[in-house]
Amino acid sequence: MPRLPFPVESRLPGVGTTIFTVMSRLAAECGAINLSQGFPDFSAAPELLDRVSHHMHAGANQYAPMAGIPSLREAICARSEGLYGTRYDPEHEVTVTAGGTQAIFTAVTALVRPGDEVIVLEPVYDSYVPAVELAGGRALRASLAPPGYRPDWAAIRALVSPRTRMILVNSPHNPTGSVFTAGDLDALAGLVRGTGIVVLSDEVYEHIVFDGARHESVSRHPELAGRSFVVGSFGKTFHVTGWKVGWALAPRELMAEFRKVHQFVVFTVNTPVQLALADFMSDPRRWLDLPAFYQRKRDLFREGLSATRLDPLPCSGTYFQLASYGRVSDEPDTELAERLTREIGVASIPVSAFFADGRQDRVLRFCFAKSDETLSRACERLAKV
Repeated sequence: MPRLPFPVESRLPGVGTTIFTVMSRLAAECGAINLSQGFPDFSAAPELLDRVSHHMHAGANQYAPMAGIPSLREAICARSEGLYGTRYDPEHEVTVTAGGTQAIFTAVTALVRPGDEVIVLEPVYDSYVPAVELAGGRALRASLAPPGYRPDWAAIRALVSPRTRMILVNSPHNPTGSVFTAGDLDALAGLVRGTGIVVLSDEVYEHIVFDGARHESVSRHPELAGRSFVVGSFGKTFHVTGWKVGWALAPRELMAEFRKVHQFVVFTVNTPVQLALADFMSDPRRWLDLPAFYQRKRDLFREGLSATRLDPLPCSGTYFQLASYGRVSDEPDTELAERLTREIGVASIPVSAFFADGRQDRVLRFCFAKSDETLSRACERLAKV
């Protein structure tokens, strides 16, 4: 292939290959246990897979409606009402998306204009800021400090200006595992009250909250629900991250703008998978049992880490465990993560990748959405560090 005869001016000049791709590739090259990228190494329920096959063989292989299969939208809205008390209109206030990342990108693209500002909480998931920048906006970062990574609402308020178009929040929070409290929702509501600021709430780990706590969805807070996009994920809930199916909930006026963009980004999402998910949602235990399922894995992994020189930080939600390596090394976290992958055979994510300035808290992120055997083997290897 000949070289391109003209230079390309990148819309994202500071963006390269994501750290998740880099570390997963390195793990594969080294034959390492991959605790870096956030996906399970166990299968979904056989009944769910059977329902996909059923609908494929029944002929449901053509385009679904742009907003999603009606039965799935009804199920999403019923689930939200049952959990959080807010009833969304399945016709006008929910859209099925090609995963949570597409939902976030679409919401940002639909609302953020050139010159607008969007407040994000850092460490920040890697897709948020590029979405803002591609829309012509500017991301302003409010830091969450270890070990608890709690929001400083006074500092966040100081970032608000007449140019603030959106605040993008994430609870349970990737990568830190922190979760919002009811007080956090009240603080957020007070911050946006009387403004035209839209809240975009990434809640893809909503069913993975530990120690008896409840997930504080913005859908639960009437004042916030009335100005927010809420993003969810079937991939995280039903162990099918590769299917890339999620949803967005929002008031009718916001969802109308969302769908204007959605129809030209993906138009619609896999039809037999949508139908299978609608069938599978008939039993609420399939998400209500998740906290106990993943808390047991969290506790197993943390117990395994007790035999290492890695110190686990608090983990209140998600399937990620942060660990400080101050007793192991003073090298930068990216160097250590790569070295552990090559020499020990366990891949993780350096948390500096979630900071614009590469801030060094000397912390690594491990995914514990793995089989017990995988977690035990990983801890045995980490004990050698």
